[in-house]
Amino acid sequence: MSDPEIITFGCRLNSYESEVMREHARASGLADTIIVNTCAVTAEAERQARQAIRRTRRKRPDAQIIVTGCAAQISPDAYAAMPEVDRVLGNAEKLERRSFEPDNTEPVRVNDIMTARETANHLIEGFDGRARAFIQVQNGCDHRCTFCVIPYGRGNSRSVPIGEIARQVETLVAGGFHEIVLSGVDITSYGPDLPGQPTLGQMIRRVLAAVPELSRLRLSSLDPAEIDADLLRLIAEEPRLMPHLHLSLQAGDNLILKRMKRRHSREQAIAFAETVRQLRPDAIFGADFITGFPTETEAMFANTMKLVEECELTYLHVFPYSPRPETPAARMPQVARQESKDRAARLRAAGHSALGRHLDSEIGALRSVLIERDGFGRTEYFAPVLVDGAVPGPALPVQITGRDGDKLVGALTQRSAA
Repeated sequence: MSDPEIITFGCRLNSYESEVMREHARASGLADTIIVNTCAVTAEAERQARQAIRRTRRKRPDAQIIVTGCAAQISPDAYAAMPEVDRVLGNAEKLERRSFEPDNTEPVRVNDIMTARETANHLIEGFDGRARAFIQVQNGCDHRCTFCVIPYGRGNSRSVPIGEIARQVETLVAGGFHEIVLSGVDITSYGPDLPGQPTLGQMIRRVLAAVPELSRLRLSSLDPAEIDADLLRLIAEEPRLMPHLHLSLQAGDNLILKRMKRRHSREQAIAFAETVRQLRPDAIFGADFITGFPTETEAMFANTMKLVEECELTYLHVFPYSPRPETPAARMPQVARQESKDRAARLRAAGHSALGRHLDSEIGALRSVLIERDGFGRTEYFAPVLVDGAVPGPALPVQITGRDGDKLVGALTQRSAA
């Protein structure tokens, strides 16, 4: 008998939910089972999931294969039709323990996600083999960007009560985790559905006060159109909130942003980065971008390239546009696929150069490094560091001595050795 295996694609929220499923499957005694937690953000993500399902069946011909996640929620019949698949679970159903009971063999269990009114508040003990843990504070999205199918996989926005989040953080910290990442589909929309309508910043302030033992807190992707005043104050005043922020920008041209139905302009993105740096001069930014969005011209793409410099972006997640069925963008005039890929390569190259400059600027600095595995960790700015002799545990003071490709090289100080 073997423990259930989980193959996870996509976002940090999926990582959290995979751990919830792992605990449910273990508690139910589910054995010889592989759970594939899919992503639907791009056609490539779906292709990789299908490839993994087929490969898994070849390796484990007698195992039960359960497919879930956003792609399964949106297209349950397509996955149920795959001969390799035994069961399909929706995004709400995958978080219910009864879905994993051995006598539950219903081949397709996927309900209308738009009827979901609650989100997961499952307490989990930790994440296998990781120094940091992700917890879900929000799920779903009320916005309808023209390129995105995720609301149809996740439903409308809904928030986890603050007390539940605090209890989850407390449990993880007591279990030895020193860094927590607050995750969601659109975490800056946190709170309007809860009593008192707390903002994201208010929730974070209360959680940090409730769990003073927490050393480091990070946030998943932020929408610059929804940043509240309390969050800005925390960025300025709270050292436990890490100074690396990841922004959901998607493009740097105003007409493309309008056609994407995004709610911010390039000017607002630049102004937000400037505001944060005034409050916390050492802050650095990452960002998500889509290249080759329908109607994007070379001049429009040039505006996105310039935004990397204007916002001083360091860590870029770049995706060539992928038309998703039933979205408005799929019906717009398309950019040639190869052009989208070429622009993605150019934008990634710009991001790589920006990252290199940032890493070079870190040489000589003393940084707090959370060791994730023997000899490897990340600074408070999320920069990867090779640290000879370091073992997983609390963040350690490390002197940055050099750079090895896309990683820094550091040495434990006498204080950390002590």
